[in-house]
Amino acid sequence: MAAMSDPMVPVIYRVEKFQKETGDTFTMELSPAEKKSVFRFKPGQFNMLYVYGVGEVPISISGDPTHPNGITHTTRAVGSVTDAMNKLKPGMAIGVRGPFGVPWPVEEAYGDDVIFVAGGIGLAPLRPALYQVLSQREKFGKVILLYGTRTPEDILYKKELENWRKRFDLEVFVTVDRATGDWRGNVGVVTRMIPRSPFDPHNATAFVCGPEAMMRFTALALMDRGMPMENICLSMERNMKCGIGLCGHCQMGVPFICKDGPVFRLPRVRHILEER
Repeated sequence: MAAMSDPMVPVIYRVEKFQKETGDTFTMELSPAEKKSVFRFKPGQFNMLYVYGVGEVPISISGDPTHPNGITHTTRAVGSVTDAMNKLKPGMAIGVRGPFGVPWPVEEAYGDDVIFVAGGIGLAPLRPALYQVLSQREKFGKVILLYGTRTPEDILYKKELENWRKRFDLEVFVTVDRATGDWRGNVGVVTRMIPRSPFDPHNATAFVCGPEAMMRFTALALMDRGMPMENICLSMERNMKCGIGLCGHCQMGVPFICKDGPVFRLPRVRHILEER
């Protein structure tokens, strides 16, 4: 995206494509109203999305960082702004500020096994990092995705998950808390898959995103395997509001989640995970 003179002023984008993922979750593909605009971002960064006349929310970018011609966001309809987004149609306008935030340290994981652990919609902020890792596959050891949802109906990106499963250079494990319908896969919380996952904990980096309780127990399970705390990275998208550290809404002690994160290494935010 071209540099903005004021980071608080949204740039107009249009909804190019709208897709329902689950009952309350959807994916929007956005294109710039000015076709010359190019949007570039790093995996783990987020945008502030503004629905005109309703309000603004921070949402992680969930598209492919190697394709900068548009923006993809996956989110749940859980409030007035995201409810309004859920009613947008192709061609309608939406305001975009960003990208903001500290990205996943993908380059720092060169040579390591890489473990992605996602809970629910937490797969969306992790997807750009997985795209980047797969685009540079020769630079990493084993690449593993552990993904857990409440039920089979809550699984995101079903077709893409099936395509990932077919790759010989990526291991994908999916589990659900509660089996419904004809589900014949793993049942149980995602942390149960960590002890038997085929990675070297002493030469690995973990990228984790999901509900805070899930991230806390995931971090404990990874450390129980022997992974150093410094090698565990988490996305802490909690209470962000303005995106640039002016409102103080997301200040948790010293760090601002929006300015100093949302991606942190575990030692920096371990105390936050222990707070409700």
